[in-house]
Amino acid sequence: MAAGYNKLMHTSESVIAITGGSRGIGAATAVRVAKAGHHVAIGYRNNVNAAQEVVQSVRSLGQQAMAIPIDVTDPDSVSQFFVASTTLGDLRGVVASAGAVQAVGPLLELDPEEIRRDLEVNLYGAILTAREAIRYLTTTRGSLVLIGSGASTIGSPGTYVHYAAAKAGIATLSIGLSKELAKDGIRVNCVEPGTVWTDFHQDPQRPAKVAASIPLGRPGVPEEIAGAVAWLLSDDASYTTGATLRVAGGL
Repeated sequence: MAAGYNKLMHTSESVIAITGGSRGIGAATAVRVAKAGHHVAIGYRNNVNAAQEVVQSVRSLGQQAMAIPIDVTDPDSVSQFFVASTTLGDLRGVVASAGAVQAVGPLLELDPEEIRRDLEVNLYGAILTAREAIRYLTTTRGSLVLIGSGASTIGSPGTYVHYAAAKAGIATLSIGLSKELAKDGIRVNCVEPGTVWTDFHQDPQRPAKVAASIPLGRPGVPEEIAGAVAWLLSDDASYTTGATLRVAGGL
């Protein structure tokens, strides 16, 4: 075996914690990692019923799960989320999937308070999540996956340039943390989804409306993003850190 390779021993007590785990990409990822044999801590902001549906999906696969409220912009809430997550077992992986956009349109027309809230959720929230996750992943030599966006390089003009800027920060955070934490055996990677069929969009039909601009000719579905996240969490990606994996249909 090559020097430096550390086989992750995933047991029945292996836990993956997912912020934004009650819907969309986060929910699909919860199911995917449960199929791989992990218990799942599902972080949610408001919709407890949606979170409990994901819990039931995970349990139907033979794994333990719990729904845990979290405000990713509140350090105390983030800390409590991780404390609760570890009651399921050893925290082997964290997925920072929480994200939202309130302000949509040309920048000049956007409300400053909505811009601020979007930046807090999408960048500051990921930073707080990563900061707290490190305390646990150092012990387990686990993996952190940050959910960015294909908007980070496209810019999303006329729609949400501030969100695109925040997601560019996620990619940079991933690179920096991967170098900072390598000595602790923690892998840090980023997945950048393109347009995906989720309830993230204020216009529910936006994925269909932009399909013509996507080289593959269609939006993605959450399960396609979840597959990339699950791979980065797995032993198959044991030598992958600091990577940004774009899953955006060619955008």
